[in-house]
Amino acid sequence: MTATVTETETPHVPALPTSDSPARPFALIRHSWVLAGRTVTKIKRSPEQLLDVTLQPIIFTVLFVYLFGGAISGSQHAYLQFVLPAILVQTVLFATLAIGVNLNTDIGKGVFDRFRSLPIPRAAPLVGAVLGDVVRFITSIVVLFAFGYAIGFRVETDVFRALGAVALVLFFAFSLTWIAVFIGTAVRNSGTVQGIGFLLMFPLTFGSNMFVPVDTMPGWLQAWVKINPITHLTEACRGLLLGGEVATPVLQSILSATVIMAIFAPLAVRTYRSRT
Repeated sequence: MTATVTETETPHVPALPTSDSPARPFALIRHSWVLAGRTVTKIKRSPEQLLDVTLQPIIFTVLFVYLFGGAISGSQHAYLQFVLPAILVQTVLFATLAIGVNLNTDIGKGVFDRFRSLPIPRAAPLVGAVLGDVVRFITSIVVLFAFGYAIGFRVETDVFRALGAVALVLFFAFSLTWIAVFIGTAVRNSGTVQGIGFLLMFPLTFGSNMFVPVDTMPGWLQAWVKINPITHLTEACRGLLLGGEVATPVLQSILSATVIMAIFAPLAVRTYRSRT
């Protein structure tokens, strides 16, 4: 009996890609887009997450128009035309705080540690979360315009300028989102994120031309209001929705948003990498 010796070949097993593998072209965009879908799926499964961006604009509109409108403008309809562009800005800006709270919660639960085990760029979960939050912003804008039209607000320009106002507010909100992300990844608990966020938002929104004309304010406050970027954004929205000068405030708003993004996006990515 002759023994047969066969040579055993080791099958080739391709190496699994990891987060340290060389990035494929457009991998960050592709994976970020997929993870943005995760945020949308979370909203579908927990629609109560939209309560703040659906009820808040209605509550603020009713409060300012019917409680203060007659005293400030002498006419509730006139004040509705004046204040709705401001509430559009305010609603979306406050909505940017949610992403900081959600990111802080996810980091605390170890969700981002699980993402690190996936073969995706490390920044993809962060960018995906930012992109997914746009759904909340658009929801708040649709609710506000629907309610505003129901009680008498009318756009006095045209649909293209109105869409321009929406696009400008979304771009500005996108830049402020990076401040919320920076705070959410820098502090230790979600309560602190919300506290710091409100401390920043109140002087920016109420210390502006949103609710009353600037010339009714004391001189020292006017100095702050005139350099406040929210003042320029509100002026731009009023011009695009109701008519008036738009070139200068639109350029000032775009410049402010670009500067905010240039400063806080790198800071947010740096703190995100240190926490995950």
